[in-house]
Amino acid sequence: QAQLVESGGGLVQPGGSLRLSCAASGSIFSINAMGWYRQAPGKQRELVARATSAGSTNYADFVKGRFTISRDNAKNTVYLQMNSLKPEDTAVYYCNALYRMTYGGLPRDAWGQGTQVTVSS
Repeated sequence: QAQLVESGGGLVQPGGSLRLSCAASGSIFSINAMGWYRQAPGKQRELVARATSAGSTNYADFVKGRFTISRDNAKNTVYLQMNSLKPEDTAVYYCNALYRMTYGGLPRDAWGQGTQVTVSS
């Protein structure tokens, strides 16, 4: 199975920036897509941004123009550059990967352990 390890969360003031990283390792043949989700207290987990291996990306409306997702396919790593952060961006951010363990195998989901992002003055 794949393991995802996130890093880069922390405390930042409103208007500040953070960069999250997520590296995938383990039994991976290919990764179709990698992305970031977030979950704030009392709320459901929601998509933030996603990038496919073909290079397409999609973003939640609430981060468009502020966050940028990028991938290093050779390193099985995905990044999330977060600028102009707002208090409402405070949440646990989770990395996700849709991957295959073998050629032609079924796609599987993997999740990271989550990293806390707190935006506060």
